[in-house]
Amino acid sequence: MDTIIIILLSLAVLLFVISFFQSDKVKVLEKEVEQLSMNMLQDHYLMKKRLKVLEEELLIGQSFINDSPKHEKTREPNEILKNHVLALYNQGLDIQQISKQSSLSVETVKDIIKRRQDTFGGI
Repeated sequence: MDTIIIILLSLAVLLFVISFFQSDKVKVLEKEVEQLSMNMLQDHYLMKKRLKVLEEELLIGQSFINDSPKHEKTREPNEILKNHVLALYNQGLDIQQISKQSSLSVETVKDIIKRRQDTFGGI
């Protein structure tokens, strides 16, 4: 009986000593999760930074187009807007009022009316 107790006690001590040399799987897992979390935070930060740059470029591009004085002259109004301008002109409104109602420049309104008169020889 004494031998069994000594064997079990020595086995317990041996296993206790071996447990100190084994790597802790929980600590390894914690380190992996922490590394993954840091990678995700970095990716999130970079994505937000890129998105901010793209938004700024888009806003700069839009403000450049809207501020450009040539843009209004080069943009051709659609047929519905042209017909609306011509209908207002036929009703007897002056060019300033037509420009305000159609949100077009005075030059564009004059150009639409002139093209229509050139095409049909007068309205």
